[in-house]
Amino acid sequence: MKLAFVASPMPEAMEAARHLEERYGASSPEEADVIVALGGDGLMLQVLHRYMDGGRPIYGMHRGSVGFLMNDYEEDGLIDRIRQAERSIIHPLLMRVTDLEGEEHTALAINEVHMLRQTFQAAKLRVMVDGKVRLPELICDGILVATPAGSTAYNLSAHGPIIPIDAPMLALTPISPFRPRRWRGALLPNEAKIAIDVMEADKRPVNAVADHTEFRSVLRVEVQESHAHKAIMLFDHGHNLRERILAEQFGY
Repeated sequence: MKLAFVASPMPEAMEAARHLEERYGASSPEEADVIVALGGDGLMLQVLHRYMDGGRPIYGMHRGSVGFLMNDYEEDGLIDRIRQAERSIIHPLLMRVTDLEGEEHTALAINEVHMLRQTFQAAKLRVMVDGKVRLPELICDGILVATPAGSTAYNLSAHGPIIPIDAPMLALTPISPFRPRRWRGALLPNEAKIAIDVMEADKRPVNAVADHTEFRSVLRVEVQESHAHKAIMLFDHGHNLRERILAEQFGY
């Protein structure tokens, strides 16, 4: 089995990559059977984006800070662990953005798409689902759309629900809502088409972010799951992403 090792710039991750390459050899990501990511969740997201649609599974090992998407680090028996690993298929969100200049942009998100106010003034947003206005006016700091894989990240910090990895759902979660103050968000079918218009965009500018790709001063954001793209993640047997997300609900 040919392995490619991709490490974050953190010293412990770089050192781990050197040890593993000496022990198991190293191939380029284009030639490898499996790409091994060494770092934290941020590095894993970067690797998933970089090699999405390449057909090569990504096996992460924790050599960073947050490691929810990573397996435990262990140098021994790596080939056997990978061969016995369980696969999780992730379909990202496709974000389409129209900015104040009328320019259109697209980006993919594995965790979430979020919108956030740029100034001291709260954002005013109009929320539509499948072409129907669901909230004529949401005054808030922002809003996010999270995948099941991303439901335990920013979404959970914003008091959104945790979604089982195999549930065909998305979380629509407000960030610090002011009006309606009691609206806590919604669970939507994964086929839903979400559109969010920024009201008073000149006075109340808003940015839009798909994982780590950001666009400033947006006028409209459309979000839907993309089945044209997929990423493959590998998890140690018995510790797959489904189990991790389930366990997270009992870990407070």
